[in-house]
Amino acid sequence: MNKSIAPASVVSAGNVKFGNALPLSVIAGPCQLESRAHALEVAGALKEIADRLGIGLVYKTSFDKANRTSAASARGIGLDAALPIFAEIRESTGLPVLTDVHENEHCARAAEAVDILQIPAFLCRQTDLLLAAAATGKVVNVKKGQFLAPWDMGNVVAKITHAGNPKVLVTERGASFGYNTLVSDMRALPIMAKTTGAPVIFDATHSVQQPGGKGTSSGGEREYVPVLARAAVAVGVAGVFIETHPDPDHAPSDGPNMVPLRDFEGLLRTLMEFDALAKRRPGVGAV
Repeated sequence: MNKSIAPASVVSAGNVKFGNALPLSVIAGPCQLESRAHALEVAGALKEIADRLGIGLVYKTSFDKANRTSAASARGIGLDAALPIFAEIRESTGLPVLTDVHENEHCARAAEAVDILQIPAFLCRQTDLLLAAAATGKVVNVKKGQFLAPWDMGNVVAKITHAGNPKVLVTERGASFGYNTLVSDMRALPIMAKTTGAPVIFDATHSVQQPGGKGTSSGGEREYVPVLARAAVAVGVAGVFIETHPDPDHAPSDGPNMVPLRDFEGLLRTLMEFDALAKRRPGVGAV
């Protein structure tokens, strides 16, 4: 381990750059990888939007939803089937790709076809998983556990950087607040920036989730995604994480939290305006 290495203040994935003082970038896509055709359709649409707006965009989707509320819930197509789809998305659209990893063995294999490995919030303190992700040399995006204080992420980031990988992103996705409820504390954004030194992402999708809120599945309030996203961007962040889907009401997972694809471009335009205002002069907004 290299105890002297510091996290990079600017992290690049393909041609997308994340930095707390840089113009906003976005991580977006459907919650679950449903099929090749669906993934390419959404990735193509997001590529067109990103090009029109001139914003850096990373395509995200999950090959396995390992922490579903119920054992009966759809989990995804699995890593073996997902790898060639990830590679095709990168090749056909030029977009960097992000996916979740849940087990140590996933990391090296997923790294063959994606640009960013994401550590789910529930697993953010799993040392061996963090080290396996760091060892790939890929960008590692760690979601802050709903059970952690923002300053606790300093120890999480240190596990990755001490393993020799400075390419770390940290993502705020709300904190547990009673039963089936999350709350977003906007103070967490500058606190994480200060205590970790890493670019900070705000996950507007899962911040409005209601974990287990429907009994056998999670609920959510997607109408508040724009509200929280605007608030976070006004504070100043490196990027936003927003799941989107052509028909979220019929999506296999996290439908209540996802922004309809038809509304996505308008939301991004607004967020870019907020971002430009927050970062237009030193000391204003940027974390």
